[in-house]
Parts: sequence; C-alpha cells; structure tokens
Amino acid sequence: MTKPSLASLTNLYLKIGNTTFGGGNPTMALLQRELTRRGWITREDFALAYALARVTPGTNILAFCAATGERVLGLGGAFAAVLAVSLPSAILAVLLTRGFETWRSHPLAMAAIGGTVAAVAGMMWASVWLLVRPYIGWRALLFTGGAFLAAWKFDVTPVPVILAAALAGYVWADRK
Repeated sequence: MTKPSLASLTNLYLKIGNTTFGGGNPTMALLQRELTRRGWITREDFALAYALARVTPGTNILAFCAATGERVLGLGGAFAAVLAVSLPSAILAVLLTRGFETWRSHPLAMAAIGGTVAAVAGMMWASVWLLVRPYIGWRALLFTGGAFLAAWKFDVTPVPVILAAALAGYVWADRK
C-alpha cells in the first residue's frame, strides 16, 4: 500500500465528505472507491473499518473515517479524516436547519427534499453493492438477506446482527 501525505489524505476526506449528499453510506462508497483506487487501503481493511463503524455508538461515518484514516496514516490520519469530513458539513447543517423554518411551507422546496430522499435510497443501494460485490456467492446473499430481514422485520440492532454474521462466517469458512 502506498502512503499519501497528510495534506493529500485530508483533501480527499474534505472533498468527498463535503460534496457527497445522502449521509454516511454514499460517502463511504465514494471513499471506498478512492481509497482502494489510490492504493491507500485494501478492500479487507475497508470492510473491517465499515463493519466496526457500524457497531460503534454514535455517528457511524465519523467512526468509519477515523478507522480508515488510521489505517492509512495512523493517529494523525484518523484526526485529519474526522475533522475534514465533519466540520464543514456540520456548519452547513446548522445554516440549513435555520433556513428550513422558512422553506418548509414552500411546496417546491418540499418536492426537492422528496426527490433527494429517493436519490439517497439509490445511493445507499449502490454502496451495498460495492461492499458485497467482492464476496458475491450464496453465503454473501444469505448474510445480506438475513441482516436485512433482522434489521427491517425484527428490529434487531446492528451489534447482534454483525456478531451472528461473524460467528456464522467463522463456522462456515472454507478451511483451505
């Protein structure tokens, strides 16, 4: 794996984290593409960071950026990634929230928000595909479908779902 400068790493998280809309999953999908394309992180390290971020309390995208930033450049990379991905968008969120009070009675503004929600759902499915694609097979489909059902139909929280998948993956692993 190649090691970027701290400025290059910070710039990537700043650019992606503050120009990607729709929350953590689309941001993580773009970061996966860029981090692996540049050779800064392996797919395995990315998948580990993604899984661990999902079981940590708080905001998953911040935990994810801290984990991937650490894998690339250590503790300094973790801090740089978290600050770059969160600070500008947090300021923008405060400004947009203040403006929402004015816009919420405007039908065109609400239509734009509805369109955005639909687009975000599509981006989330794209990020799922990017994560699952390297592992496609009956096990990946079983784990993905089982996790979806557990979360959607039975309201199971992420920690038991991921622990059950880890245990099942360990038990069913090819012992070559």
